[in-house]
Amino acid sequence: MKDTLRKKLTLALNALAAEKGWPGDLDLTGFTIEEPNNPGFGHLATNAAMILAKPLGLKPRDLAAMIVQALSGQDDLIGSMEVAGPGFINFRFSAPFWAMALRGIRAAGEAYGRGAPTGRKILIEYVSANPTGPLHVGHGRGAALGDALARILSFVGHEVHCEYYVNDAGRQTRILGNSVLTRLEQIRGHDVTPPADFYKGEYVTDIARELSPTLPDGFDDLPRDQRVDTLSSMAAAMILGGIKKDLADFRIGHGTWFSEKSLYARRLVEECFEFLEKKGHLYQKDGALWFKSTAFGDDKDRVLVKSDGERTYFASDIAYHKEKFDRGYDFLIDVWGADHHGYIPRVKAAVLALGRRAEDLGVVLVQLVSLSRAGKSVSMSTRGGEFVTLSEVVAEVGADAARFIFLTRSHDSALDFDLDLAKSQSRDNPVFYVQYVCARVNSLLGKAAQADGLTLPDPDPILLAAPEEVEILKALSAFPDALASAARRLEPHLLASYLTGLAKLFHQYYGAYRLVDEANPALSSARLELARAVKQVTALGLNLLGVSAPDKM
Repeated sequence: MKDTLRKKLTLALNALAAEKGWPGDLDLTGFTIEEPNNPGFGHLATNAAMILAKPLGLKPRDLAAMIVQALSGQDDLIGSMEVAGPGFINFRFSAPFWAMALRGIRAAGEAYGRGAPTGRKILIEYVSANPTGPLHVGHGRGAALGDALARILSFVGHEVHCEYYVNDAGRQTRILGNSVLTRLEQIRGHDVTPPADFYKGEYVTDIARELSPTLPDGFDDLPRDQRVDTLSSMAAAMILGGIKKDLADFRIGHGTWFSEKSLYARRLVEECFEFLEKKGHLYQKDGALWFKSTAFGDDKDRVLVKSDGERTYFASDIAYHKEKFDRGYDFLIDVWGADHHGYIPRVKAAVLALGRRAEDLGVVLVQLVSLSRAGKSVSMSTRGGEFVTLSEVVAEVGADAARFIFLTRSHDSALDFDLDLAKSQSRDNPVFYVQYVCARVNSLLGKAAQADGLTLPDPDPILLAAPEEVEILKALSAFPDALASAARRLEPHLLASYLTGLAKLFHQYYGAYRLVDEANPALSSARLELARAVKQVTALGLNLLGVSAPDKM
């Protein structure tokens, strides 16, 4: 709708400019086209007259009337136009327009809404949980969001790559190794007091039991530090294997699993320090190496190397972001948990220090997920003090339900995940409600094919004149805009919201009208074509969210 109207307005304004002798440097493209808040005002409205009136020395309503007159002779796709308020122009499209739109949607097939290649290279890094424990439901929400973002951004024309950053070189992995060693010694009957930094989950004991028979010869004779290092590597590898399996079961795939250790093995951290040093962004103080992050908008400078020689996490993060830019990516997206909010300014500062723009990095913060069942909160502690894992939730409700429900709300809002609702087959279950569109249309088409004495002619969309049919056609026409908005704002929940709205329109339409009427085969054919388009767009949208579109339910 918007593309069609913008083209028509541009033609009309250019014609008026030539006829009236408007200044050649006048911007004729700065107007907006939006859907009115009140549907009674029409399908679309523009502020073109209000934007252009002042530089032309005209009254907005007078200019609006001139634009309406210039548009009136173009074709029959616009059904009506009216000047409203201080100078808005409201538009209603005609039956021929909706017929043209439906034919275009059906002809486009799975390419409907796909954007032309932009040449923009985007790297999305998401999940990236430390390999020190299994994924929890919060990781699952970030995984669903990152994967959906990748699918949507790729579909609208960008070149997208997905990456998991494995934090395998920091303090947390040593804590894991120390925790596993403590449990191993306890399993062997030794009276050992756990250290202050200690992973208490039962999964640590499980790891210790599983690793015990696989330990290398002479392990028990090694100094404790070496035993901790050995167990750190073995336990992290085991946990990472579990993480990969959990993500695969959740239908999440990463193109690259990037090891933090590789930054040091390839001397990329040292090279990053050298780069920043040459730019004058580092200094020594109190025996530590500091980054001048306040020069780039941070609230204080940040330590990269402590006085004892230990590098901070931030040191690795700067080097990692530099390495990503060095690979040729134009835009980096980091999907983090909400607890990383305070980390954004320092990373933005690092991006600027590396010679990039602040807008070359986008950070998406994912808020917490709470679980409920039968209206009551589910304790997030299971199996001796651990969190509820992603694999447990997926095993209970399925990947489709989990993914879609994770995406029903904006990532910056907390989410209450109702486990019972996610498994129910009712209109209150958002994923069932949307998926049922595909199953319902498939069933409808099957019944039409088996109807005795019903011979359907080629569909003529011009027959779709009922208000509910026009609303569905309007929604179908808005699909590319919904995709573009979700991509631009990095908010895949906008697509989930769009699909829910389309499903509501279709289910209400299905209940109010007879879509297959043996007495009116021409109208039946048109309505079935509309149903096919709804299924087509619904299936496409679900696929972009990583959710299946079943033919039967």
